[in-house]
Amino acid sequence: MHHLSFTRRFTTVVAAASAAVAIVFAGPAGADPAPAPATVDVAEAVTQLRASVADNPGALAALDKLAAEGTVEVALPAQPFQIPATSDIGQSGGGPGVYGSGIALDVDGFRFGFFGGPGTISPNQGEAKLEVMWLNLSNGQSGTAVLTEHQDIPVDTTIRTGVLNPGGGLIVAAVYGQLWHRWSVPVSEQHPDGYAYQLATIQQPSFGAVQG
Repeated sequence: MHHLSFTRRFTTVVAAASAAVAIVFAGPAGADPAPAPATVDVAEAVTQLRASVADNPGALAALDKLAAEGTVEVALPAQPFQIPATSDIGQSGGGPGVYGSGIALDVDGFRFGFFGGPGTISPNQGEAKLEVMWLNLSNGQSGTAVLTEHQDIPVDTTIRTGVLNPGGGLIVAAVYGQLWHRWSVPVSEQHPDGYAYQLATIQQPSFGAVQG
């Protein structure tokens, strides 16, 4: 294929984000660019997210489980969300706990993603459904999207939305739902394809504030 692998492009974006020391976003037409806010009040952001998904019971139920306290520093794309997800299986696969994190990506266009959990992400998600709700606090745009894009080779530890167009500015988002993971095991009657599978259900969504 003519484009770089996702893993290589992802690494490039992370390096660029880490090197950045200041960011701005566009203000009203004709106005000088305004400095980006350094922090976001989580409770206020969640209140505004709640209003944007008022007709989505699943999203509202996810927000009910988010411990919306304190402030978080605004991140650049390719940095993990400031509040990780918790799940019924956790990162070790052995019980409830910290699970993984949402992430905003600026790779082939703006996307949201999720990484983490036990093993790797299964290419077949079956009836599982992992979603992101997002709100651009700068322009009022909002939406939800299902995370469906995943490639198994080379090993891909993220699952992503398609390209979104939230516009520039300060964006808050939360990832919630379910996600299948798998890891290699000896082939057996119980594991004919050589994999064991585990379904993670996010109990507290991963929340982040990012400069788009």
